[in-house]
Amino acid sequence: MSNEGQGAPIAPSAKWADLGVRALSAAVLIPAVLLDIWLGGLWFELFAAFLGILMAHEWTVIAHGRSTSQFAVHALAALCAAFLPREIGPVFTLFAILSLTAVSYAGVAFGSRAKSHWCFVGVPYVALPVLALVVLRHDHAWGLHAIIWIMLMVWAADSLAYFAGRIIGGPKLAPKISPKKTWAGMAGAMAGAAIASGVYASFFMPSVWPLVVLAAALAVVEQGGDILESAFKRFHGVKDSGHLIPGHGGIIDRVDGLIAVTVVAAIIGFLRFSPSAAQGLLVW
Repeated sequence: MSNEGQGAPIAPSAKWADLGVRALSAAVLIPAVLLDIWLGGLWFELFAAFLGILMAHEWTVIAHGRSTSQFAVHALAALCAAFLPREIGPVFTLFAILSLTAVSYAGVAFGSRAKSHWCFVGVPYVALPVLALVVLRHDHAWGLHAIIWIMLMVWAADSLAYFAGRIIGGPKLAPKISPKKTWAGMAGAMAGAAIASGVYASFFMPSVWPLVVLAAALAVVEQGGDILESAFKRFHGVKDSGHLIPGHGGIIDRVDGLIAVTVVAAIIGFLRFSPSAAQGLLVW
């Protein structure tokens, strides 16, 4: 999750106070993530499942008051999304996720806790990104490139949004929801995504400019995912989704933009009616 320039004046040392710990966390996590992406198969499915379970834990702690039954439903949805596509295909896996969504809805509707609209979206929020990641990676020809392209584009968007927001600052993007986000940060995100996409595509893709334009558009989705998560946290009065990653907060804080981009990217790939979602995403 990117954190950009704040409204009130900030001392330079305070403005960059979290940069070191953010960089160290990234240096530790990025190689492990890239290794799982490279290995693919069961290793990537395990990675996606683990990511989904961590998200399920953080979501249910905040939205469902640490409900063990809701965590079980959310975690099971993540496991289905990770392991069922290979066995029954993505369409039937989607039906399984929808069924578990209905189970979660029923638990909320007939439960005694206070209800909010956030209680009803947790299962799709947790499971659909896992499904999108796994389905994209399963393509033997384009899956590896699709996931690396998405990761590089999101990392670049997040990084340039961070620096542009702190260096340039300026008008706020969504001041009532995420007061740290600026329009300069949005522009930085779009530029970072476009540059990363252009560099990667020039080496590995048959066409470059369509992916540059697509990456810039998906950077807007990435920032939107960040704002959505900020709205979720603001509604529940929490600063971070968790405390798992130093300098970043919880796992949802780290992947809020990534999961939004992955779902939209997979949808784009499917809508192009190519042999696979990964090919539909990358081959223009």
